Amino acid sequence: MRQALGLSLVLWVLTGLVYPVATSIVAQALFPHQANGSLIVGADGTVRGSYRIAQPYTGDGWFHPRPPAGDAYDPLRTGGTNLAVARPDYQAKVLRRMDVVRKEADDPALSVPADLVTASGSGLDPELSLPAARAQVPRISRATGIPASELRALIDRVALPRELGLFGEPRVNVNLLNEALRELLVGR
Repeated sequence: MRQALGLSLVLWVLTGLVYPVATSIVAQALFPHQANGSLIVGADGTVRGSYRIAQPYTGDGWFHPRPPAGDAYDPLRTGGTNLAVARPDYQAKVLRRMDVVRKEADDPALSVPADLVTASGSGLDPELSLPAARAQVPRISRATGIPASELRALIDRVALPRELGLFGEPRVNVNLLNEALRELLVGR
């Protein structure tokens, strides 16, 4: 019994204290921005969120992220809805979202990218496909007065390539995109 308790105590110290402290020190030394939450910090020093979690940008003048899985962008309530695409209530929600996107774009025939109307598996994914970001350009252009061509160039400038040049599709982090838009608006 003494050996079992002694081994348990040693393992508890190693896995509960030594390992977390060592990984925290290494993370702070090598990746301080990521280790501290990849925070979005404004020019005035206020924290506006994290680049890794979708932020609830509202209003016609901002790029909107994917819809949240729950009722709000709450990092404490992450996860997919697990609703089947055949459920009538899910289909109705997606169709309502598609109507909103088409109305905002002032294009009733717009082919709405799926990621503008469906939540991600985590419910808080900050990234959108390039077509989903571009679909929002007419609304933002009307609201801000920035020419659509300038907004499309902004999307291309902030776009992230495929992972390792092979995996996934080019995409944009909506938080980074809105921060770039914020800088563009301040400069006007």
